[in-house]
Amino acid sequence: MNRYPIWKYTIILIALVVGFLHTLPNFFGEAPAVQVSSAKVTIKVDDSTKLRVEEILKAAGLTADFVTLDNTSVKARFGNTETQLKAKDAIQKALIPDAANAGYIVALNLLSRSPVWLTSLHAFPMYLGLDLRGGVHFMLQVDMQAALAKKAESLSGDIRTSLREKNVRHSGISRNGQTIEVRFRDMPTLGAAKALILDQFADLQTIEAPDGTEFRLTASIKPEAARRVQDQSLKQNITTLHNRINELGVAEPVIQQQGLDRIVVQLPGVQDTAKAKDILGRTATLEVRMVDETSEARAAESGAAAVPFGSERYLERNSQPVIVKKQVILTGENLTDAQPGFDSQTQEAVVNLTLDAKGARIFRDVTRESVGKRMAILLFEKGKGEVVTAPVIRSEIGGGRVQISGRMTSMEANDTALLLRAGSLAAPMEIIEETTIGPSLGAENIAKGFNSVTYGFAAVAVFMCMYYVLFGMFSSISLAVNLLLLVAMLSMLQATLTLPGMAAMALVLGMAIDSNVLINERVREELRNGASAQAAIHAGYDRAWATILDSNVTTLIAGLALLAFGSGPVRGFAVVHCLGILTSMFSGVFFSRGLVNLWYGRQNKLKSLSIGTVWRPDAGNQVAPQ
Repeated sequence: MNRYPIWKYTIILIALVVGFLHTLPNFFGEAPAVQVSSAKVTIKVDDSTKLRVEEILKAAGLTADFVTLDNTSVKARFGNTETQLKAKDAIQKALIPDAANAGYIVALNLLSRSPVWLTSLHAFPMYLGLDLRGGVHFMLQVDMQAALAKKAESLSGDIRTSLREKNVRHSGISRNGQTIEVRFRDMPTLGAAKALILDQFADLQTIEAPDGTEFRLTASIKPEAARRVQDQSLKQNITTLHNRINELGVAEPVIQQQGLDRIVVQLPGVQDTAKAKDILGRTATLEVRMVDETSEARAAESGAAAVPFGSERYLERNSQPVIVKKQVILTGENLTDAQPGFDSQTQEAVVNLTLDAKGARIFRDVTRESVGKRMAILLFEKGKGEVVTAPVIRSEIGGGRVQISGRMTSMEANDTALLLRAGSLAAPMEIIEETTIGPSLGAENIAKGFNSVTYGFAAVAVFMCMYYVLFGMFSSISLAVNLLLLVAMLSMLQATLTLPGMAAMALVLGMAIDSNVLINERVREELRNGASAQAAIHAGYDRAWATILDSNVTTLIAGLALLAFGSGPVRGFAVVHCLGILTSMFSGVFFSRGLVNLWYGRQNKLKSLSIGTVWRPDAGNQVAPQ
């Protein structure tokens, strides 16, 4: 009746072993470290980078606890802060000879002191939030002038298209900063163009003036439209930062506007600070332009002549120069998705792009009119452009699906797709302030938080042992297992534990013991009704289960509502709360019954239970003394 089969004890044993292994790293603390990450998509961190870092440390006479390579960075852990700072200086000097064109990011970091054998089992400590461990604080300055210049460049292309469609002839269109200049040979043509611009481009205002033998029409963005562009640029950048950080899996980021042109980013509990800085600092955007194939451009590629007016010079990934026209056909704003993949014929890594309706129409028209010509796809990152690929257009491309390739590795295709999928920045940003901040509530609050959980557990355990005797001890062990599994799940999920999360942990202890109280009281009730000891155990657990399930499900619904609609500290509380309910149902019912069955299940002639005083209203009271 009260015996578990072997497979149930096997589940309990596996849960305890896994829980212990994943909880253990949280007790080793952290050590100073130096992390080396790539600053560009084209530069990869691999085994050769790891060997180079080891050689640099050896040449500098510095000893690291270990040097490891993960997916995107090399990390070297040291015994003290002094060695860490010396190592950073040595690595930075060797890997970054030119600070203006840095290929790597060398940053200070903290790594767990967990033994290598634990790390090899993918057992990592959970993160502590900004209010406990601290985190990284960035202040980013948005280049609003660049946003306006980008808008003017886009409008100049639209004006050129509109004038061509209406057959309005002009002598040239150029952008001068945030203004657009259009030249005409006579005033009637200028008047027609002015009427067209004022009719189709409500954000522009125009001024006309003579220019030698010609006439010049200067269009500029209206002040109210400029403010709207700046506001939209700031909001788009904030959204883009959210998308990038979410794809990195950073927990509970704080991204908010400060002033008219600044964004504050706080990443609580982040250990991989170099990668976070790298992703935030990137301004990777996609541009599609036509290759200039004139004789002057061919001469400029070989360096025999200057770059023709209206064109620019960029390098392909094999360092071959390509002369492309300044006019931008498409930008990353026309992208709806970007995914890495492989070409079905060549099996090389590619990035598959999906364009929106406007982008698909423009791309179809351009490819139809430019069959036999080359089209360049450029990736701009940190203000520097690179030609990813410049294929020859063989036929019209419709449907809004485009595939780009350029001798990329799988990792390069994945990184490129990540940046493009996360969204393009409406305007460049620069990190003007970067600080690693300490706990906002101080080390005292960390101690108080852990003490509240520890003392709360001890008080509950003492009460349960006094009131329910041996069954109280079983309940206390189950409560300890619940805490073990909760910490293990937070560690496995790499969740960020905040001070509200610790409050939820203390609350979970009080809620978890309710299940055992219900079970113990139900067993007592069965004994009062005259049931045998074995029957009382069986009925107590079976009949209490429905009540336990109902109470936990309703509480879980409230927790899920907090998780879905809350933000910041509220979500931190909700995560621990929901996980704690799940672990309490396992430990309070399944595990505790396993203990009871192991202790009492094989006693066929069991006459009494050590469950404290069993009160009988009709006959005074009865004590189960076992």
